[in-house]
Amino acid sequence: MALRRDATARQTRLAVELRRLREVAGLASREAATLLEVNPAQISQIEAGLAGVSEKRLRRLAAHYVCTNEAFVDALVAMATDRTHGWWEQYRGLLPTPFLDLAELEHHATFLREAQFLHIPGLLQTEDYARSVFSYRVPELPYGEIELRVRHRMQRKLILEGPTPTRYDGVVHEAALRIMVGDRATSRAQLTHLLELSEADHITVRVIPFDLEGFGGATSAMAYAGGLVPKLDTVVRDAPQGAAFIDAEDQLDAYRTLFRKVEDVSLGTARSREFIHRLAKEL
Repeated sequence: MALRRDATARQTRLAVELRRLREVAGLASREAATLLEVNPAQISQIEAGLAGVSEKRLRRLAAHYVCTNEAFVDALVAMATDRTHGWWEQYRGLLPTPFLDLAELEHHATFLREAQFLHIPGLLQTEDYARSVFSYRVPELPYGEIELRVRHRMQRKLILEGPTPTRYDGVVHEAALRIMVGDRATSRAQLTHLLELSEADHITVRVIPFDLEGFGGATSAMAYAGGLVPKLDTVVRDAPQGAAFIDAEDQLDAYRTLFRKVEDVSLGTARSREFIHRLAKEL
């Protein structure tokens, strides 16, 4: 089987989990190769995400690594045998790889949580709002690339539509609601769109108002994607070099706590809708 030139974030995650299992078992890669009767280089390639692994070999490795978490192993098998060629692949070579990795992560997520303080979350943005966000970038993007990014962001919203949409829970600070990223009409349309989305059974939007006392979590912006099992959850944070994918168990626990904290201090869903409705009327 030919080696991949570049591994996606999902393929890399599978590779990382297999390496972690081997290290917990206290085995060297050469020992794992002996157990599978393969060249040690193949183990290195699998653990770098550059080569795939069959269900049979993955289960043999898990057995040798004495991994007794059957649900976790089944989830790894699902990742290893998935042959999805998602809509995001049409953008490969046209947009930065993190855009594609994010779309792939959201597509496979069992649920999504998001906390944002300065912008409306990407999955909840209107086309004009998203265009205003991308138009403000420095260095400036050419018109064609802006339109590519807008189209990609709008296609990401497919996971919130259809007969089996993904559960989405968002917390948005009042600052994000009040900052007019575009003109007044764009902002009004964005708030109206947010209200419409929040009426769906699978979408929750909650607001943190300015006058909340004692709120010190404005640096906790994040997107949290649920995996097939909690060990495969992923947090996405913005970073200078692009989106950062976080998957270490202790860090996941920390972000679960952070999201609970921002959710606990936010307004209830009914009050949040009233809040957004009032802001929209003010524009």
